Amino acid sequence: MVIVNYFLMCLIFGTTFLAIKIGVDAGVPPFLSAGLRFFIAGLLLFSFMVWREKTTIGLFFRKEMFFTGIGLTFGTFASLYWAEQYVTSGIAAVLSATGPMMIIVIQTFIMKQKGNWKSFIGCGVGVIGVMLLILPSFSIEISPFWMVGCFAIILGEVFYASGTIYSKHVIRKFETTSPIALNAAQMMHGGILLIFLSFFIENIQFDYLLSPASIGSLLYLTIFGSMIGHSIYYWLVSRTNPVFPSTWLYISPLIAVMLGVIFYHEYISWLTGIGTLTIIVGTVLVNFETLRKLFWGKGTVLQNIKN
Repeated sequence: MVIVNYFLMCLIFGTTFLAIKIGVDAGVPPFLSAGLRFFIAGLLLFSFMVWREKTTIGLFFRKEMFFTGIGLTFGTFASLYWAEQYVTSGIAAVLSATGPMMIIVIQTFIMKQKGNWKSFIGCGVGVIGVMLLILPSFSIEISPFWMVGCFAIILGEVFYASGTIYSKHVIRKFETTSPIALNAAQMMHGGILLIFLSFFIENIQFDYLLSPASIGSLLYLTIFGSMIGHSIYYWLVSRTNPVFPSTWLYISPLIAVMLGVIFYHEYISWLTGIGTLTIIVGTVLVNFETLRKLFWGKGTVLQNIKN
């Protein structure tokens, strides 16, 4: 079940960079777009979980949900949505692939946890693979906003890594609460913060929200990207470790290239093929022990890799 959900999450998340770009290019203010996406998704999921008596309304008011929302939703996606005004979705995917590496760096150098040399090598190999994969399609004009956008995405990955590590602590603290309810609560907090940020600094023109591209982008990102994709991600964090689910960031550029070939007849170069193989090798190295236990070891994933 872990592997099935992992690949489903990769498939969903692999399309979200393009969906974000479509919405931003349609003129929707980036912070408002991100805020509406996560607040609506979180509200629907949380209401459903309360209705099914899987959680209580009081969960929303816990400080842990607020802090998780800052890391996983607000900090990560405020930077990503803003940056995609100036950075292509491909480059955004490349820079976002630093997420798993950030997790390992924080765990090793800040939390003083013992590092795994295979994970370090795998992260490096994965980032190189993503760069090789996207390199043939690079066509960028360097500008100050492009540079700031790149740094913004990397900063967002620091939030992402911190939120992922903290969410593992939250899941343990609320072990009797469904991970879906926890994810929904944090998405609402992150969405509210993004909407507040939009009201203060963005010039909101609601006409842009009514265009077909804007509506389609928002619906897709809300239902598939947030309600389904992020719920699977949170579930995987609860069942495995913070690094394993984050390796979707290595797979997403591959999916984007495949979509380009299928729908736009884009050309795949030999460099793209090498990048694809490199990504697979990097992902396997990062999760070598997890995969070994899944396929050859005994016991459950949670028993074997829980730390």
